[in-house]
Amino acid sequence: MDLHTYMDTLGRAARAAATAMARAETRAKNTALLELARLLREAGAPLQAENAKDIAAAEAAGLAAPMVDRLRLTDQVIDTVAEGCEQLAAMPDPIGEMTGIKRRPSGISVGQMRVPLGVFGMIYESRPNVTIEAASLAIKSGNACILRGGSEAIHSNVALWKRVQQALATAGLPASAVQLVETTDRAAVGELITMPAFVDVIIPRGGKGLIERISNEARVPVIKHLDGNCHTYIDAEFDREQALIVTDNAKTQKYSPCNATESLLVHAAAAATFLPKMGAIFAAKGVEMRCDAASKAILARVPGSNVVDATEEDWSTEYLAPIISVKVVASLDEAIAHINRYSSHHTEAILTTNHPNAMRFLREVDSASVMINASTRFADGFEYGLGAEIGISTDKIHARGPVGLEGLTSQKWVVLGDGHIRR
Repeated sequence: MDLHTYMDTLGRAARAAATAMARAETRAKNTALLELARLLREAGAPLQAENAKDIAAAEAAGLAAPMVDRLRLTDQVIDTVAEGCEQLAAMPDPIGEMTGIKRRPSGISVGQMRVPLGVFGMIYESRPNVTIEAASLAIKSGNACILRGGSEAIHSNVALWKRVQQALATAGLPASAVQLVETTDRAAVGELITMPAFVDVIIPRGGKGLIERISNEARVPVIKHLDGNCHTYIDAEFDREQALIVTDNAKTQKYSPCNATESLLVHAAAAATFLPKMGAIFAAKGVEMRCDAASKAILARVPGSNVVDATEEDWSTEYLAPIISVKVVASLDEAIAHINRYSSHHTEAILTTNHPNAMRFLREVDSASVMINASTRFADGFEYGLGAEIGISTDKIHARGPVGLEGLTSQKWVVLGDGHIRR
């Protein structure tokens, strides 16, 4: 069958499955999630065998090391997504919840009910764990989904998807509630994002080029973020040892995620005591520091440091690599202004012992996640207790930050009456 017919078939099946999922009982959805967790843990070796095919092909094709790292289905990755399924099963079912019921002077009662979005299309690159995160969230939120992973992870994604379908069947739910686009033809993305009759929302998760293309060409709503240019700011009053540990974790715990810190701002009053120690840690780990004049004057004296002059472009760059931009700022005001100008509005953190400054940072920094004395690496649906996340949204409408169960639902108005008529 040609590509258009194939995608049309997936769309029709998803729309039919969405109707069934919207009325599915909580018990059935939880059964599917727990069965999926069990299947994933039991299938570690077979899953990793399929994953090895993708890893070998990626390395042979010369894919960058951070991208290859994103492909790996380690024991820890498998256990994490399985645990995410179990967390979702233990969470309250949001579907059908009615809130804000108020009696009006006319006698009717008016409120809102939470309902599934319907069908979402998920387009993602590299990380095969997204297959399970998307599928599990679709199941619990009563949605159907069509998944289109990157060609570099096709073997891993198919192996994972088969476990999802098996779990759905065991729970008596339609296997077509979660479908995977099995062709690696890139034209499939163009079809998926222009199917408003079958797809209610598109969620892209990948590089900036992919997300820009989808945002420009989609004929259905898009939940997205383009970059993860995250900041860590060291305030004038701070705990030095804590700040060193947190900043190190925020940058070097893993370079490839979108919640890794890419820019470090340091108050001028803290620079002399903080930057030499921080620079030594970065130097030992091979992190290149792209600096303004004030930070360069301090960091260039650190033995073994790799220090270069920052350009204007560096302040807004997501590196996904052992590179960090560094700037000394004169005040909290300057730090906030810098972040709001250059940030991608993903995640920012302040390290401070000054409570009023911390509260100002929370209120005034315009990002989806804002943190006090914590690593930006915590900006994650699993860490936030959402069970799993479908992605991060830097939009301000509908969903913002890690998108979990509630982000995949909407609310409709409900009116409760007893023969009431309008007069």
